[in-house]
Amino acid sequence: MHPKALLQQAAELLRAVLSFEQPADAVVSAHFRRHRALGARDRHALAETVYAVLRRRLWLQHLAQSGSGPLERRLAVAGWQGDARTLQAAIEPHERHWLAGLPAAPATDAPDKLRHNLPDWLAGALHKQLDAAAFESLAQALLEPAPLDLRVNTWKARRDDVLAELQQTGLDVAPTPFSPWGLRVRGRPALQDTPAFRDGRIEVQDEGSQLLVALLDAKRGEMVVDFCAGAGGKTLALGAAMRNTGRLYAFDTSGHRLEAMRPRLARSGLSNVHTVQIAHERDDRVKRLAGKIDRVLVDAPCSGLGTLRRNPDLKWRQSPQVVAEMRERQQAILLAAAQLLKHGGRLVYATCSLLDIENESVAQTLEHAQPDFEVLAAQQALERAHIHAAEALVQGTRLRLWPHRHGTDGFYAAVWQRKN
Repeated sequence: MHPKALLQQAAELLRAVLSFEQPADAVVSAHFRRHRALGARDRHALAETVYAVLRRRLWLQHLAQSGSGPLERRLAVAGWQGDARTLQAAIEPHERHWLAGLPAAPATDAPDKLRHNLPDWLAGALHKQLDAAAFESLAQALLEPAPLDLRVNTWKARRDDVLAELQQTGLDVAPTPFSPWGLRVRGRPALQDTPAFRDGRIEVQDEGSQLLVALLDAKRGEMVVDFCAGAGGKTLALGAAMRNTGRLYAFDTSGHRLEAMRPRLARSGLSNVHTVQIAHERDDRVKRLAGKIDRVLVDAPCSGLGTLRRNPDLKWRQSPQVVAEMRERQQAILLAAAQLLKHGGRLVYATCSLLDIENESVAQTLEHAQPDFEVLAAQQALERAHIHAAEALVQGTRLRLWPHRHGTDGFYAAVWQRKN
């Protein structure tokens, strides 16, 4: 595409994304469907520019004040992530002069908002949970893109074999530091074109998400429920951990998300997964399993603020009101899921949120309401699942993963056993 036309598309795409009426990934995907003639390099430039602007929105808006023309064009120019020669060919002389004078980053004495690019309510909540140094490290980590993590499907392959195969194709890939099934890939290669992806030996899954599966530690022949299965990343990992035995229920209220699991399930080779669309956590199909399940994973719907490196629009789309509403829903789901467990069964509550209101606050609700559930130490559970350096992954008795400390998405998880 001609550079001027590509820059114009970047500005139009930013205008749509910054309305925050829909998730950024949905807006970008819809734009690409409307413009199917875009090549891979142009799509990459557009998408990465959008996400760069979302990550550093406050800083780039500050810079844009000194420019002229439509705001979205100024943001696209200042946040451009495509080829530099393409940008130089697309902009006017006065824009070229303006761009050359822009500082690369905020000064150390710049206002916190310009350095951290977080809304006030979120920055305030994180300040209460973290000391100054940890907050600074987290804020800076959230300005960077997330790595690309894979999970090797151990029902079909060994990690070492897949690692060697991918390296032979020229990919820059290495084992993840904590998950025994994980691989971390540098860059954004077309994994869907690899034999390992096509035949179901790898799936894209953040290392932190893989550790939630290790925490549940599902065994052969058990009855297990993934209560909020979504598109099934953790469901597939659980099925492989169970060695394709037992019975694994994947519950979700969204038929669309469960339908998206089907091609992944077909590639995985698993036959022990049973998808079930439920109306709500009190659905009769849930109640019929009360007291019969060995292990339950509740990866609850949440604000998603632990995924800001890959979903930076969330920090601008969420609010304290939404988070408070989420907490009410999380409590209801957790209490309902707890009823499924047989005596001696294990329950894991998890979120990809950074906020205690969605994490520890909800976990304590169960402990107050259900005295027959005893806390299991996350470190002990991880060590029994053969996770190395488990002591680095916990805070007290809970799993607590941070982007700046562990290189994963932000995750929280609490573990309980129902007393015999």
